[in-house]
Amino acid sequence: MTEGLTTQVAAGRLATAGPNALAVQPGASPWSMLLGQFASPLVWLLLAASVISGVFGDGLDAAAIAIILVLNALVGFFQEYRAEKAIAALRAITSPQARVMRDGHARLIPSAAVVPGDLLLLEAGDIVAADARLLEAHVLTANESALTGESVPAEKAATPGRPDAPIPEQHDMVFMGTFIATGTARAEVVATGMGTQLGRIAHLLATAEMTETPLQVRLRRLGGTLLWLSVAVVAVVAALGLLRGTPRFQVFMSAVSLAVAAVPEGLPAIVTIALAVGVRRMAARNVLVRKLPAVETLGCTTIICTDKTGTLTTGHMTVRDVWGADPGAVLAAAAAVCDAELGPGPGGGVGDPTEIAILAAAAAHGIDRNRIESENPRVAVTPFDAGRKRMSILRRDGRLYLKGAVEVVLARAASGQEGAEQAAARMAERGLRVLAVAVGSGTAEAHLDVLGLIGIADPPRPEATAAVAAARAAGIRTVMITGDHPVTATAIAREMGILDAAHTDPADWVHARATPEEKLAIVRQWKSRGAIVAMTGDGVNDAPALREAHVGIAMGRDGTAVAREAAAIVLADDNFASIVAGIQEGRGIFENIRNSLVYLLGGNAGELTLMFCAAALALPAPLLPLQILWINLITDGLPALALVLDRPDPDALRRPPRALDEAMIGRAEWKTVLTTGLVLAATTFGVFRWTVGYGGLELARVLTFTTLIFGHTIMTLAFRNRSKTLWQVGPFSNPFLLAVIAGSLVAQVLVTLSRFGKRVFHLADASPRDLMLAALLGLLPVTVLETLKIWRARQSARQGTTNTGRP
Repeated sequence: MTEGLTTQVAAGRLATAGPNALAVQPGASPWSMLLGQFASPLVWLLLAASVISGVFGDGLDAAAIAIILVLNALVGFFQEYRAEKAIAALRAITSPQARVMRDGHARLIPSAAVVPGDLLLLEAGDIVAADARLLEAHVLTANESALTGESVPAEKAATPGRPDAPIPEQHDMVFMGTFIATGTARAEVVATGMGTQLGRIAHLLATAEMTETPLQVRLRRLGGTLLWLSVAVVAVVAALGLLRGTPRFQVFMSAVSLAVAAVPEGLPAIVTIALAVGVRRMAARNVLVRKLPAVETLGCTTIICTDKTGTLTTGHMTVRDVWGADPGAVLAAAAAVCDAELGPGPGGGVGDPTEIAILAAAAAHGIDRNRIESENPRVAVTPFDAGRKRMSILRRDGRLYLKGAVEVVLARAASGQEGAEQAAARMAERGLRVLAVAVGSGTAEAHLDVLGLIGIADPPRPEATAAVAAARAAGIRTVMITGDHPVTATAIAREMGILDAAHTDPADWVHARATPEEKLAIVRQWKSRGAIVAMTGDGVNDAPALREAHVGIAMGRDGTAVAREAAAIVLADDNFASIVAGIQEGRGIFENIRNSLVYLLGGNAGELTLMFCAAALALPAPLLPLQILWINLITDGLPALALVLDRPDPDALRRPPRALDEAMIGRAEWKTVLTTGLVLAATTFGVFRWTVGYGGLELARVLTFTTLIFGHTIMTLAFRNRSKTLWQVGPFSNPFLLAVIAGSLVAQVLVTLSRFGKRVFHLADASPRDLMLAALLGLLPVTVLETLKIWRARQSARQGTTNTGRP
């Protein structure tokens, strides 16, 4: 086997086994991605409204609706298309080569040409091209975090292991996609392509289902509801008009105008802009969004399934405890038996992470390893390997410095071992990796004097611990899924508050040594319970679960390309606290979208109620079709868009998550829509009925037209937060909204006073006094809505209920 395969044999096996590459699922075509942006009842309804408006002469409104829909579709299309192109580039970047023995010579070949039976030649820094069994290994460690999630490189040896052991315990195997941290080896390839552990994960990834986001579900259902409401509006208004003997064409135009007015055609733009604003704000908080709907989905998360290493923890090993009579002497002796080189920054350096942690702790105690090497140079070195479980260095002072597994070192001790076993057990219970440090003389590694123990672990991030508590206060539970040892995982979970007195059983909340299949099953289990699941991960083994979750969150700094491909969100800083920040933004975005939608529907309900009341009482139409379309354009556009620019409510994380089956517009929201509609309709109908009596129909229409636009536009202020008053939210905290309101009112004044506006909208002359009165009456709806908020707050205070942020 030392000469490897011949070229002829390798070619035959390549023809039989196929290339050593993962099967790539064909992506969606650009056309299907573009057409998919229109797969919504609401979009169909808006397209129909655009066509009808164009046919009956309102080209401006038709063009506005069409442009909004096209822009919305293009935003979604280009985002998906860019993601696919980025993924393709990542695949090209991560394609490795392999060194193998062919025809008795070492050769560098493309990894796709590696076949079963090839002899891989491995050294530090190499990416392993295929699953292979070790034949020779010299001080070999492999970073398998992509497959296992473990932060410490796995120690490898050529001695046979259990074939059914978990990947972290298969010390005689190296796996495709992992890389060699230290040492050299020769290994025989036993699996290639889809037959590797990486291939098994790729198969799981292909079978994982992409879940429709809660926002997509809610908007789809809302689109169906609005579709039927629009049909009902057309039918009722048309029937009333025909019964009164109104000309059929006029009846049809009025009905269609109202149907168009009933539909919030700005909704797609509102949703897209709200999510785009969320993308920008999340990026400022290190949350990078690849798929727009994930912005809002993150806000209604109820379960976060998170990896431990680098997400909840710092991602680098740290000395967390030193046991011994003289901790400084323990660290000095440990530093004297290290090969790593300490670098700048936390965890910085070259070499074994455990040794880097020891050197960092020693440096904090004023111990300089470079000084040790210069003043007391090495005489002999016996390196660490998986069989010996210890390392020793004999230095010029005649002392032998040794560190290693506790049981191995204590078995060779002559003194200092009293209490060491008990101290080691206490450290192990805390999830620490324990090393014993001893000194002796000569090279015999016997009759040692044990100086003490060092407990090392990847510690929790302080901000992540606070974020876990904040998530729990927001009604979100954290589930740890990791490839680490159960003892380590449970200890970290207890320290961070994932496990507490009320949840002492870790079965649901901590999953250690989790395989890719188990991670996928855990996500599916929580989804079956009705939870909205966010899954974080950085490794290839996390990709299937990332794809299956409602929101997949990949690590951007240390994550693999495969994990980023499967995820909807990427964390730039790999920090759990950033997820919680993203949840706050997501909740704020949903509330802004909902507030905008309730504002739109409330105003439209006012228009419909006004027209319905006039028709039911056999009065002339208060508004002409073109006036209705102008109202729809000026009040449904920019004011609603300005609402979605509001910052998230500071109380967003104090409320429980939304239920998965909660409607976009629930009972409370429909109640607000009806209240708003009635207030707006009562105000405008009162103006119309009163003015008809003293000024005639033409003047009544002018004042009704003006009152409705003033009332609907200024009413926007009441919808920034539907439980807090304008003064509690801050009247000047959204300057864009104030500018939009001012601009809309100025536009209406110009339309009402200019000759061009009067001619286009068939407006009669009105005195400044009448217009001022109409404008003042436009303040009535916002006053009523703000007064209702105060009344509800007092009612809640009397009843001792908690403010949920919803009316």
